[in-house]
Amino acid sequence: MKSKTILLSIHPCYVEKILSGEKLFEYRKNIPTDISHVIIYATVPVKNIVAFVEVDSVLKGTPKEIWEKTKNKSGITEDFFMSYFSQKNDAYAIRFKDVRKLAEPKSINILENIECAPQSYRYIQEPLCDLNDKLGVM
Repeated sequence: MKSKTILLSIHPCYVEKILSGEKLFEYRKNIPTDISHVIIYATVPVKNIVAFVEVDSVLKGTPKEIWEKTKNKSGITEDFFMSYFSQKNDAYAIRFKDVRKLAEPKSINILENIECAPQSYRYIQEPLCDLNDKLGVM
């Protein structure tokens, strides 16, 4: 069975905006559209898992369409968004439903078969109940 949970690497400045609620969407040039949960790994200098997210939906469209639908809770500027998606026909936006900050950041090594952070994303094969225990999420 294909996993619906992914591990995402995100820069700490954007993680802060996600945790504060300022950023409701995470943008990617390519991402699975059938995901249900995201484990957020904050990149250098944090280098830890910091949050567990329930996904509301994944939007796909042209960069202009996605920007218009998401700009009010993007957490970034339109110039940055358009620059990121320059030369791309499709843009993806993961809409977060429930963001849970971990009480304590966790090493990526607590996840089975994961030794380093992904450049973009990676499927997580562990069952949600096991992940909830490991991450301390209720």
